[in-house]
Amino acid sequence: MLTLTKALHDQIVEHARQDHPDEACGVLAGPAGSDRPERFVPMLNAARSPTFYEFDSVDLLKLYREMDDRDEEPVVIYHSHTATEAYPSRTDITYANEPGAHYVLVSTADADDAGPFQFRSYRIVDGEVTEEEVRIVESYA
Repeated sequence: MLTLTKALHDQIVEHARQDHPDEACGVLAGPAGSDRPERFVPMLNAARSPTFYEFDSVDLLKLYREMDDRDEEPVVIYHSHTATEAYPSRTDITYANEPGAHYVLVSTADADDAGPFQFRSYRIVDGEVTEEEVRIVESYA
């Protein structure tokens, strides 16, 4: 199960809404080993595409160095789908290389500016996709 604060949830949805019709992407970083997302890190979709996302390699390297310096890891890797449901595509599954991360997908396909947005989370390990429950909380306290 992914437990996520309402503030982080809302930031992901807002990023997806703002980048529509292109796919949005980013990371929620958290303390290493905690499985607790704490820091919202929106990234640029270097592909600038409505059907594909790609992290800019320079930005991604910078982010991983920063997380290493802060003793963090990518707890959530998120992106949006603009024309399909919030389910990992074959390409998403191929590129899922963080077995400990939650992969969040937001679909803006059927949404207007106010929503509703599909918001789903998955574990993707060795090409196997498992959907998990998402629990939204006000705070982790």
